[in-house]
Amino acid sequence: MSEASQAFDQLHPRIQRWVFRQHWKTLRPTQEQAIPAIVSGDNDVIVAAATAGGKTEAAFLPVLSRLLIDRDNGAPVGTVLYISPLKALINDQHRRLELMAQDLDVPTVPWHGDVSRTHKKRFLDKPSGVLLITPESLEAILMRHGQHIPHLFANLLYIIVDELHAFIGGARGMQLQSLMHRMELAIGRHVPRVGLSATLGDMPMAAAFLRPGHGDAVRMIIDSEDSGGLMLQIRGYRELPPALTPQGASERENAGKDVAIEESLAGDLLDVAGHIYANLRGQNNLIFANSRQNVEMYSDLLRRACERDRVPVEFFPHHGSLGKELRSDLEEALKNEGRPVSAVCTSTLEMGIDIGSVASVAQIGAPHEVASMRQRLGRSGRRGEAAVLRIYVREKTIDVNTPPQDRLHPQLFQAVAMTQLLLDHWIEPPRAGALHLSTLIQQTLSVIVQYGGATAQSLWNILGKNAPFAGVGQKRFIRLLRRMGETELLVQMSDGLLLPGAVGEKLVNHYSFYAAFATPEEFILSVRGRTIGRLPIDRPIAEGSLIIFGGRRWRVLNVDNEHKRIDLAHSTGGNPPRFGGTGGVIADRVRQEMFRLLNGAEPPKYLDRVARELFEEAQYHFGSLKLAEWPLVRQGDQTLIFPWAGDIAMDTLAALMTYLGIEAHNESICLNVPAAKPAAVTEALRSIIAEESLTPESLASAVLNKADEKYSEWLSEDLLSEDWASHRLDMAAGRALAQRLLNSIDTSQACSR
Repeated sequence: MSEASQAFDQLHPRIQRWVFRQHWKTLRPTQEQAIPAIVSGDNDVIVAAATAGGKTEAAFLPVLSRLLIDRDNGAPVGTVLYISPLKALINDQHRRLELMAQDLDVPTVPWHGDVSRTHKKRFLDKPSGVLLITPESLEAILMRHGQHIPHLFANLLYIIVDELHAFIGGARGMQLQSLMHRMELAIGRHVPRVGLSATLGDMPMAAAFLRPGHGDAVRMIIDSEDSGGLMLQIRGYRELPPALTPQGASERENAGKDVAIEESLAGDLLDVAGHIYANLRGQNNLIFANSRQNVEMYSDLLRRACERDRVPVEFFPHHGSLGKELRSDLEEALKNEGRPVSAVCTSTLEMGIDIGSVASVAQIGAPHEVASMRQRLGRSGRRGEAAVLRIYVREKTIDVNTPPQDRLHPQLFQAVAMTQLLLDHWIEPPRAGALHLSTLIQQTLSVIVQYGGATAQSLWNILGKNAPFAGVGQKRFIRLLRRMGETELLVQMSDGLLLPGAVGEKLVNHYSFYAAFATPEEFILSVRGRTIGRLPIDRPIAEGSLIIFGGRRWRVLNVDNEHKRIDLAHSTGGNPPRFGGTGGVIADRVRQEMFRLLNGAEPPKYLDRVARELFEEAQYHFGSLKLAEWPLVRQGDQTLIFPWAGDIAMDTLAALMTYLGIEAHNESICLNVPAAKPAAVTEALRSIIAEESLTPESLASAVLNKADEKYSEWLSEDLLSEDWASHRLDMAAGRALAQRLLNSIDTSQACSR
């Protein structure tokens, strides 16, 4: 180890010996900075570094040293809470920590739904060492062992949050903030928090999330090491019809003949699969397909190609509905360099599960977020090698009937815009300001169970006053408690103590309560008694039907509704099931970059021939529609508005127009205003700017499908409107967008006079 390393000298001798056994010549710059900041136990710290950038060691080398130093000084072995968004990541980190701590006599205990009670009991009997846990399991501990929390975590020294970016801005993040705050209240002191992340666009906001109200005191350590470069290509594909029309396929099936999946799928989709097969075989790769349905479809196509050519199957699916054993086998195969394996996956392999280095990353379809692209790209290009990224984009073939928005090839330009922003080192900042009343309902019930009852004032003191839900305000919190009483979630005793009501009792006693986010109930998929995965029951399957799952084809033998189980047998036919789910919210900066690219920018060199043709074709139509000067396009009896803004601003503008009597819908890159001429749209924009009395809540009151979070159904209409508006609308952005559009229209009209 370099003599210049002052951080190394602060590690416990046994940790130093572990470092020597790894044959490290130096510590990484991130570790040099993190070790003194963390080992002292005086700071909250965020460590942001690329995947495989040494974040785990940057946290655990000083944390384990602190445990050993305190023990050498006569203190009992302390406790560390490691909180992860994924069970698979917990299992992976547990294996890594066991190797690091095996000679240290420091217990490492994984805790989630798949861990046996025996392992959990060991920690409860002797709480010490590193407890690796999900927010949901930590919620369960607080509720089930509420009176014993001060004892169980009396020696808590650190709280480590891995994949910090995955929590910021959502319901799960609010739950996590509340859990950390409740833990500190229970033991009566602040505990240093350490956040680990590979992608953080707004560091001050991340710090404010890690320690609400005191983000300016969080120490931020950012990896500045250069990567080995990037090899990049975006490949374009024009829409091609399938070999068989739906009618032709039906006629063949009615005649008792098999219809191969290759005959019923679009030709351009088959071309994408063909290029992946021809160019990725023989290496380890990650192929992100944007949805579980696409994962199954491409896995099946690639498997069939291997079987057709009589070569070993190298392509396997990986998504959250697959069984744990299937996912684990694939993760181990990716680590094993003995034979090439590629995973066709959703975001399940986006986060920091250690799968070793992959030769390349493929992205099928436009990515949803720049942050996600960066995270995925970090899986390739490790050990100083160049990262390799291929993006496959399919676009419609343009004819006289193609709508204007499709003539602009939005998928291609979204992919190019996000790639350019990635190269510029920009990622989306998380959105702040949401009330999260659904999560507050859950946390209110959880606190009441933890303490065996609570008063309204004590609930506010725990959850709101100087706490994560402070933004709700005490008056609104009282309204929420009253509503919970009206719906029998709560009942108030004569002395003012609040307890779970009849409905609340059912909620808190169900295993699903611990999660702050909604998950549909699922069928177990079983083959000869072996579980291969789960399928949401909101997508029903009939007996005798054919499906593709786990990259293989199955026939449904039996549907057991009582036990929620589907029995399967191998088959030669099948279609990938639909799983549900939606894409991400596109940011303003992405759409602004799309506008810049459409408005005469040079095609990037990383486009292949077809992608370049599509790029120039879209630029031609952008010019012919005069969208650089005029944002309105008449299409039949409707008007399209092209505002080049993010989804939040566009959703708000659409809601403002609809509220004023001009129906509008967000259709990705444009707003569709049916049955309205451009003149009526212009007047609506003027009315929006002039009408200053409108509130987000009044707009939300006109929206019918607002109950989009787990406990939204228990909110009153006014609370639901306030909650929905807080995370789906931005009045300032909507009004500013209306003004910008109006300015563009007025300027264009003035120039034409």
